[in-house]
Amino acid sequence: MEFFTISMLNGLSYGLLLFMLSSGLTLIFSMMGVLNFAHASFYMVGAYVGYSIASLVGFWPGLFIAPLVVAALGALFERYCLRRVHKFGHVPELLITFGLSYVMLELVQLIWGRTAVEFQPPEVLRGPAFTLVTSSIDGMHFLWGAAPAAMCKAADAAVRIVCSPFPATRGFMMFIALVMLLALWLMLTRTRVGLVIQSALTHPEMVESLGHNVPRVFMLVFGAGAGLAGLAGVIGGSTFVTEPSMAGTVGSVIFVVVVVGGMGSLAGAFVASLLIGVLQTFAVALDYSVLGALGSLGIQLGPNAADMSLLKLTLAQVAPILPYLFLVLILIFRPKGLMGTREG
Repeated sequence: MEFFTISMLNGLSYGLLLFMLSSGLTLIFSMMGVLNFAHASFYMVGAYVGYSIASLVGFWPGLFIAPLVVAALGALFERYCLRRVHKFGHVPELLITFGLSYVMLELVQLIWGRTAVEFQPPEVLRGPAFTLVTSSIDGMHFLWGAAPAAMCKAADAAVRIVCSPFPATRGFMMFIALVMLLALWLMLTRTRVGLVIQSALTHPEMVESLGHNVPRVFMLVFGAGAGLAGLAGVIGGSTFVTEPSMAGTVGSVIFVVVVVGGMGSLAGAFVASLLIGVLQTFAVALDYSVLGALGSLGIQLGPNAADMSLLKLTLAQVAPILPYLFLVLILIFRPKGLMGTREG
């Protein structure tokens, strides 16, 4: 039971990190119709800017300042680069954001180097948020913070006690992601700013006639989406690792999340992020071969199937391709995504 609980929490925390990334990409696409290939690069820049600020004035100022810096960079890119090619269609938009991702990668390597930097979380987040204590006699219970060493040692050899700590950094990541979801939903559905943003996409002429600057609205939306990626970068970089390849690690996965959830659907991105996060986490945690997993499901293959090298792979080995298999199935059976409204 402790294996399932900890694996589920790890999967949810990873899925919520994917949502923090995909929410900004979904916001930009739903409001502007631009699929930003440099979105994961803003995530990387947010981690490095947060690292630099944290090394000077501390983690918490970096958590607030770094997303603002990345948002400003995104807004400037939209104003002076993306807006100039917008009139030529979607292909030039894709190409210019694709080129930006390589420019940002080279700049990061020039400034911070090609190796990982040590981006430590604050002291309050370095321990466990809680410890799951499972005893063969008392069952399972939660303990806030770290469990005493004596509690995790059984006096009797016949008693089995397992202590499974859950990192505070992951708990903080989950909290920020849920706050972000609530804030985005309230902004888009309950505020005048959200109504103007949504109207600027579908009825730009009417919005301009009411005195709103539509190009400025799009610039702010692109900057906000980049800022959300920067916020995810600060939290993800301090939780996992801050290195130049971090953009490539999650870059393709967040596009899978956006397509699976439904292009432009914030709720769909949330659901797809959780599904993919849990799916990958359990696949990594389970040490079963593909052949054994099929057998446990009652699927019996021929006598020569055991000789196939593909079926001898473990689920942990095939975990990286599972999101893309999920994407293929979604495109075949539900092209508009889980909660999308537009095809393709």
